[in-house]
Amino acid sequence: MTDVTLSSKNPTAVKAEALVVATAQTSDGVAVVSDQLPTDLLTQLETLAPQLGVTGARDEVRKIPAGDKLAADVLVLTGLGERTEDGTFTAETLRRAAGAATRELAGLASAAIALPASDDAEITAVTEGALLGAYAFNRYRTSGKAAKDGAKDAKNGARNGKDPVAAIEILTPLHKNAKAKLAAERAEILAAAVHATRDLVNTAPNELYPATFADAAKAAAKDVKHLKVTVLDDKQLVSGGYGGLTAVGQGSSRGPRLVKVAYTPAKPTAKVALVGKGITFDSGGISIKPAAGMEAMKSDMAGAAAVLSTVVAAAKLNLPVAVTGYLCLAENMPGGNAQRPADVITIYGGKTVEVLNTDAEGRVVMADGLVSAVEDGHDVVLDIATLTGAQMVALGNRTSAVMGTDAVRDEVKAAADASGELFWPMPLPEELKSNIKSKVADVANSGPRWGGMLNAGLFLQTFVGDHPWAHLDIAGPAFNEGGAHGYTSGGGTGVGVRTLLSFIEGRAAAAAALPAK
Repeated sequence: MTDVTLSSKNPTAVKAEALVVATAQTSDGVAVVSDQLPTDLLTQLETLAPQLGVTGARDEVRKIPAGDKLAADVLVLTGLGERTEDGTFTAETLRRAAGAATRELAGLASAAIALPASDDAEITAVTEGALLGAYAFNRYRTSGKAAKDGAKDAKNGARNGKDPVAAIEILTPLHKNAKAKLAAERAEILAAAVHATRDLVNTAPNELYPATFADAAKAAAKDVKHLKVTVLDDKQLVSGGYGGLTAVGQGSSRGPRLVKVAYTPAKPTAKVALVGKGITFDSGGISIKPAAGMEAMKSDMAGAAAVLSTVVAAAKLNLPVAVTGYLCLAENMPGGNAQRPADVITIYGGKTVEVLNTDAEGRVVMADGLVSAVEDGHDVVLDIATLTGAQMVALGNRTSAVMGTDAVRDEVKAAADASGELFWPMPLPEELKSNIKSKVADVANSGPRWGGMLNAGLFLQTFVGDHPWAHLDIAGPAFNEGGAHGYTSGGGTGVGVRTLLSFIEGRAAAAAALPAK
């Protein structure tokens, strides 16, 4: 991953291949947001902005020659949009501007970022954004650099795409401040977690299937203190009564897994469970999906990937909260032994489910994980899943949904807001429960088209009862099939990691604020 350091160097003197400076939209045109660049340079840039095509809009990035007034080779202008009413910029605005810039700096060895970074919040946002934007997935490239460097490099995944910028300096007067350093260190761990999630989502499904995903979990947890991984294979799932995972996975030649990733600090102040949907490829099963766009269904394990990366990040940050991830892994294929519409299966814990649609499989594997998490006695259970196309119909492909116990739902929304991720609270109407009523079993796995996202949430609620719980539906935001924007790459986005980690940190802070017993 890109190296990041804090530095107090003057932007004019820093020797880097690129110097990143912010621009903003004003009523008079464009303003360059810097109090350290020479006045004559600022005036020149703002005067030439129209000819340079610079508007200061969000996500806008323009590269121009640095000139003789700067030690850097190239000057990069990244847009912040308009200031808020109090004349500042939000943390998310800074995060996006930094990420948009570093996305454009792929292939460079060094860059210096001179965005507003005069307090801990700004340093956190700029550092997070810069690192989140500095991402590329080039594992399968075999031409270009690989061809030049020989077969050995090609075998190891050498890249013909440009690698992210190698090193970044965040220019700030607080470069020696202890809190600022901690903020930068946290940003590195957070970005690494998001990148790891993106890597898993982007991995080809012939390489990432339940058994290899379980191996990836073991590798991620290796040498991380207080972290333990337990794997139940297909035979153990059958003998243990995990009927959801078994039924969904039986159509594939590659059996399902339930992976438990447990972080247990010495004296935990709270216990949080995270349950992730991990359908490593979703063909729809017997209720097969249309061929068009099916390749994106390698991303149907994004929830489990986010859970794994979040637990690892919590451990690396030494948070005083016990966090256990339940990765519900299966491949949904229409093989000769696949489950059928009208099958009745028994979920772990005893409830029965009538399968009306084999493409409504995510909620079925999640049921096993949810019952297991509740049984293990956590204070709160969160689940995260690319669960329904109805989420995209309701909220589009950049805003995720959250529903569940009112207090927990609102806590997740607050954590998302603090982290910069877009989540919107949704209801679980009592009157819709009849939509998932089965004529032959305790519950049906599918209902009418209308309210499809809420029907799925109500199905999951069946398996947690009154336990404090929230369900995060990230179906659209988990995989970006359009163009990159801000710090968000194409393909896997890593959505959910920042919200989950913020939620856990919030639980830690709440426990710390309680009076000592």
